[in-house]
Amino acid sequence: MDIQTIKNRFGIIGNSDHLNFAIKVAMQVAPTDMTVLITGESGVGKESFSKIIHQLSARKHGQFIAVNCGAIPEGTIDSELFGHEKGSFTGAYDSRKGYFEVTDGGTIFLDEIGEMPLPTQSRLLRVLENGEFIRVGSSKVVKTDVRVVAATNVNLIQAVEKGKFREDLYYRLNTVPIFVPPLRERGNDIELLFRKFTSDFAEKHHVNPIKLTEDAKEALLAFRYPGNIRQLKNIAEQISLLEMEREVNKEILLKYLPQEGNMMPAIYKSNDSSSGGKDNFSERDILYKILFDMRNDVEELKKLVHNVLKNENYGEEIIKDHEGLFEVKPNEFKENEEGIRTPFLLDSSKHDDSSSDSYNLEEYQDAEHEIEEESLSLEKKEKEMIQRALSKNQNKRKYAARDLGISERTLYRKIKQYDL
Repeated sequence: MDIQTIKNRFGIIGNSDHLNFAIKVAMQVAPTDMTVLITGESGVGKESFSKIIHQLSARKHGQFIAVNCGAIPEGTIDSELFGHEKGSFTGAYDSRKGYFEVTDGGTIFLDEIGEMPLPTQSRLLRVLENGEFIRVGSSKVVKTDVRVVAATNVNLIQAVEKGKFREDLYYRLNTVPIFVPPLRERGNDIELLFRKFTSDFAEKHHVNPIKLTEDAKEALLAFRYPGNIRQLKNIAEQISLLEMEREVNKEILLKYLPQEGNMMPAIYKSNDSSSGGKDNFSERDILYKILFDMRNDVEELKKLVHNVLKNENYGEEIIKDHEGLFEVKPNEFKENEEGIRTPFLLDSSKHDDSSSDSYNLEEYQDAEHEIEEESLSLEKKEKEMIQRALSKNQNKRKYAARDLGISERTLYRKIKQYDL
């Protein structure tokens, strides 16, 4: 049986060298009973390769079960895989066979194997080495003859280093590795798949299929598809459904392609050559920046309240009584040459070289405390303003709201909030 026959049988579209090599390895390992580990990003079609291995093996008449290890709660995965005895835990009203017992003589596909809990990994290792397991709540050893095909989209070597995956299990699973390439590395396969998905949609819904212009094809091939085949299929079906014109150009296509790039806002770019051009900011630094921005917003709010009160009959009196509240501090932010606003705490002229690219924690804590105090003070003044407005207008909410510059509904909510 050649590769094209396999593609036709299992609905695999594409001619890239990486894809053909993966299919060839699956065909060669299928007749054996060797354990296979399929790796690749989410959405590349790893389960299709597990079906190839099963259908081309001597176990093809046995049962095939696909299990998503990441979708089963940690407390029940042992029961799902290995079964349990009656009364072994709350809710176990009857004995139950697990997947390894049900698929005796067949193949079990363990998807997202990297999400499997460590205790369950120990049980799986025993099955792979000795072909035996013990049901939950039992002491009786059960024999099984099951071929295991596992798949993961995480780096298991890194998981082993972090202590999240057993090293002995990794080498036991990785007897024969198969890497399924991401869609962005498959070249013109992207266009073939797009045509397949749009044709299937057109046939199902009795409409004409979508056709791409040359510039649209170039844009389609240039996109990176982080969601791989699933994402491409969604895009193809969206265009087929929503576009009235059956010919799609680049401008139309780009509306359906998510904007790529860094979603985090630019914070500060270090010019320190020792950093190798890489940003040295951690999540903590980002949070500090956000908090300093919030503090700056509070200062702007104080300015606004100050201006509003100056235009009210009773506002000048409050300003005189609480001059400290409305004392606006100098702006603690500056703009660098690229127009990015950064706190003066990042200014190398105020710090030594060893700390020029990080925030001063003590200054941050002081600022955080000031923000909290200012927030409480503003709430107090807001309550006081509402009381004065109500008193001035003999508790008539309509006129008090008008003086405050807010709606009567908002005033009513504030009265309830401050229990006035």
